[in-house]
Amino acid sequence: IPPLPVLPTPLKAPGGLRVLVHGDPTFMVMVNLKRQFEQVIGAQIHQRAFSIDWLREEALRNARRPTSRYDIIAVDLPWIGEFVEKGVLTPLDAALDIDRLDPADFHTAGWKAAHWGGRAYGVPAQTTPELLFYRRDLFASAGLKPPTTTQELLHAAAALHDPQRGRYGIAWNAARGTALGHTVLMAMADFGQPILDLAPCAGGFDTDHLAARRYRPTIDTEAGLRAAEFLLELLKYSPPYILSMSWYERIRPYAAGHVAMAYGYTLLAPYFELDEASPACGQTGYLPHPAGPGASPVAPVGGYVLAIPSNLAPERLAAAAEALTVFTSPEAQKLYVLNGSRTSPRYSVGADPEVRRASPIFAAVDGMSWRDELQFWPRPPVPEIVDIIRICGEEFHDMLRGVVPPRDALRRAQERADALIPETTE
Repeated sequence: IPPLPVLPTPLKAPGGLRVLVHGDPTFMVMVNLKRQFEQVIGAQIHQRAFSIDWLREEALRNARRPTSRYDIIAVDLPWIGEFVEKGVLTPLDAALDIDRLDPADFHTAGWKAAHWGGRAYGVPAQTTPELLFYRRDLFASAGLKPPTTTQELLHAAAALHDPQRGRYGIAWNAARGTALGHTVLMAMADFGQPILDLAPCAGGFDTDHLAARRYRPTIDTEAGLRAAEFLLELLKYSPPYILSMSWYERIRPYAAGHVAMAYGYTLLAPYFELDEASPACGQTGYLPHPAGPGASPVAPVGGYVLAIPSNLAPERLAAAAEALTVFTSPEAQKLYVLNGSRTSPRYSVGADPEVRRASPIFAAVDGMSWRDELQFWPRPPVPEIVDIIRICGEEFHDMLRGVVPPRDALRRAQERADALIPETTE
């Protein structure tokens, strides 16, 4: 993949291009490369970066303004349905010729996740699966093989858990609310069931018809119970502060060598891959989620698309579309990787020799994509998903604290999730 070419004519964006992003390692690389991108597009770039919850609030607040303050906004994949139903986003085909993006080059799950009701509403900027990170050196010295099933995972966690010496088996998202809610959805997927009653299809479950809004939550089920019991088992081999651990906190102790395994998004791998002082640097293996009995290994896809707000002033649309194409091009994506990003939404970038040399993640994720393990059905992007995730994270937290038994947590989460979705969607 060649270097990023300068646009033949500078973008017409009076006052500069305004971009709203998430404050994570991939987008921070974009911020660090601001000068280079300004030369490429021939215009100034003004970026604002927010944490995930503030980003959603600001995007929704921006949609209520008469005209958008931003030319381009980053949208977390699970928000797509909600944002489209609320009229926040411009359909991609109304802003540009989609063929120019080379859609077939995007990881299938990441590209499909950018759609609602059969139309694309954003371009994948980062496709970041949640994987199991594990210390290859610790596994080798303990004579353990990389876990492919939940039983093997629990066995490895038990074998490597040594609290007396300050080492724990595994780190994961167990903080109350959104963080644990994600873990609950992922754990159910590990046992072969989505959080909604989606129809099975080749490679997983059908997400093409979500916009018809004919779905019910499926939490209080056999798979739900197995997932709950699995999380209670994981708790035994986790750090003592696990119930307040969320996104970054699960990677910090892994990078510091205090835990042997961690569930984490590839997005956060720079925290140990680029830190030569980290015991996990150069010693980390990457696996899809180990699967429960009768289920297949899944790497649940997260990440962000870049999208154009529906209330953007019409005279700025062409410049926004052009910038969107530049920022998500293979040339730009390769530049992010060479400057420290560990996510790429495109096959061509993952296959580039320089990119392959930068990290073993790219070969691992490409392999998962070809094997159909990259899936976004574990977090279907329906308008209610943010609340369903929060509910699961509240009820299961009570369970993990020992306040309620698993069956009660499942029933309460089911009742609260059912109340979110009107019966008319049947």
